[in-house]
Amino acid sequence: MDNKVVYIKPKRNAEVQKEEVFFKDIASAACSDTHLLAKTKALKVYQFREGEKKRAVISNLRLIELIQGLEKGITVENVGEMDTLIKFVKIPEKKGMIVWLKVLFVAMISFFGTAFTIMAFHNDIGIHDVFSRIYELVTGQKSGGFTALEIAYSLGLVIGITLFFNHIGGRRITTDPTPIEVEMRIYEKDVDDTLIETADREGKTIDAS
Repeated sequence: MDNKVVYIKPKRNAEVQKEEVFFKDIASAACSDTHLLAKTKALKVYQFREGEKKRAVISNLRLIELIQGLEKGITVENVGEMDTLIKFVKIPEKKGMIVWLKVLFVAMISFFGTAFTIMAFHNDIGIHDVFSRIYELVTGQKSGGFTALEIAYSLGLVIGITLFFNHIGGRRITTDPTPIEVEMRIYEKDVDDTLIETADREGKTIDAS
C-alpha cells in the first residue's frame, strides 16, 4: 500500500455548539486521497458530557493518532497549532428580553462610563482654566466660557473617537483593525495560552493514548 500523507492545520481555539466535536470543527486538512480526506474530517475527536467543564484541550498528537487509526500507511504532517482549546457554547435560537437588556446595560455603562471618564480627566487638568487663559492671551478679551476653542476641541474629540473606533454606525472607515480590536486579540491569545498551559500542568490535556 502506498504511503498517504494527510496535512492537518489545527486551530488555536474553536467554539462548538454541539456536544459531539468532530475533526472538521477544530481543524482543516488536505490530502490527495479524497476518500481518506472525507473520513478524516468526519472523525469524532471529543464528546462533552453533562456536569463537565465546557472547555477541553486537544493535543495534535491525539488528532494524529485518530487519523493514523483509519488506515495503515498514513503519514500526518501538522502545519498548525500543537494544542487546540475547544469551548462548548450554547446559543439560544431566539434572543429573549434578557439578552436585549444585557446589551442595553453594557451600552449604557460604556456610554456613561466613557463620558464620566472624559469629564473627570478634564476636571483634573483644569481644561476650562487652560482654554480661558489661552483665549485671553490670544484675543486680549476675557473668555465667557464658550468660545471657538471649546467648540473646536469638542468637534476634535468626536472626530478623534470616531477614528479611534474606526466605525461610523455599522460601517468601517478603513480596513485596518482598530487598537481595541488588536488589544482584544492579544487578550484572547493570552487567555488561550493560560488555559492550555493550565490544562497541561493539571494533566487534563486530551493526548495520545
